[in-house]
Amino acid sequence: MKNIVVLGSTGSIGKNTLEVARNLKDKFQIVGLSSNSRWELLAEQVEEFKPRYVALTDCGLVEKLKRRFQGNQLKILTGNNCLQEIVLKPEVDIVVSAVVGAVGLPAAIATIEQGKTLALANKESLVMAGHLVMSLAKKNQILPVDSEHSAIFQSLHSGKPREIKRVIITASGGPFCDYPADKLPEVKPAQALKHPTWQMGQKITIDSATLMNKALEIIEAKWLFGLTAEQIDVVIHPQSIIHSMVEFCDGSVIAQMGLPDMKVPIQYALTYPERSPLGVRWLDLPGIGSLTFKKPDVDKFPALRLGYQAVREGGTTGATLNAANEMAVQAFLNGQIRFTEIAVYVEKVINHHHFIKNPCLEEVLAADAWARQEMKKCLM
Repeated sequence: MKNIVVLGSTGSIGKNTLEVARNLKDKFQIVGLSSNSRWELLAEQVEEFKPRYVALTDCGLVEKLKRRFQGNQLKILTGNNCLQEIVLKPEVDIVVSAVVGAVGLPAAIATIEQGKTLALANKESLVMAGHLVMSLAKKNQILPVDSEHSAIFQSLHSGKPREIKRVIITASGGPFCDYPADKLPEVKPAQALKHPTWQMGQKITIDSATLMNKALEIIEAKWLFGLTAEQIDVVIHPQSIIHSMVEFCDGSVIAQMGLPDMKVPIQYALTYPERSPLGVRWLDLPGIGSLTFKKPDVDKFPALRLGYQAVREGGTTGATLNAANEMAVQAFLNGQIRFTEIAVYVEKVINHHHFIKNPCLEEVLAADAWARQEMKKCLM
């Protein structure tokens, strides 16, 4: 029986993780849950899974949760450090990091330093500080939960790292893959939030629409698998059946396929190196009929170019890109900037930041803070 903490349990990945745990009660016990502000859903999860700890980042909502569980042995953590506190509990074996944004980095580092397994969906941890996170991790201590990186991880079992020619990250293309480029400036948030394949939170859905999500995945792949920019390609694959591929030096291409369902990579990360039965729909290739692919339009979606820039430069570029993008996405959702201005603002901030080649954690966090302040100035 493994003890699991789910950071971001009220989000899309978190809820899917709990469904996996629900189906594998003989293997996993939920000992900790966290949410930013969705305290009512968190309370429902507490009632079902009966964890020992919960972390609620929004201090103003803690009293409501306390009243709900008055007399219960539940330990409620809050404040800026509550995610680190919950992963440091000695009984925790696996931490599923499903939070969105820079907030996941300190908890990821704390998890690894304690020798616990990190099932990582919070790609920002590697985007910001991949050099630090990977230097602390032992082999297979970090298991990818993103469907693309899980696909690469599984495909890599067919060869050795030195035999990799390239990895091919697939992208659905989002809602605007075939949308006229000249009409993108007029896109409204409601349009951008209609993803054709996945049901996700607002921030990641907007990232998918701009292809910034793919830019972040390029950076994440660099760190997870020790790749150069030249070894990472992106292809648009609207059917989302092939989740990513690895091409080896002999020309063999190994792909991981399946119907889009996040429970598959989540469960693989939790049960690795074994597999367990999972009640998902089976792949019916004749029913699908055909799989199509095309190159992404980098002029139409410049965020991809920024991802490759961050891979080549390393250092503080990833942290700056991530922070600027978080701010720009929120500005778009608030109606402050246009859809096409998200990447424009991010690039502006990246190109004006004070670059540090080998930053320590404090310097990474400082770059993050600077980028947020710079974005505020840009938006004034």
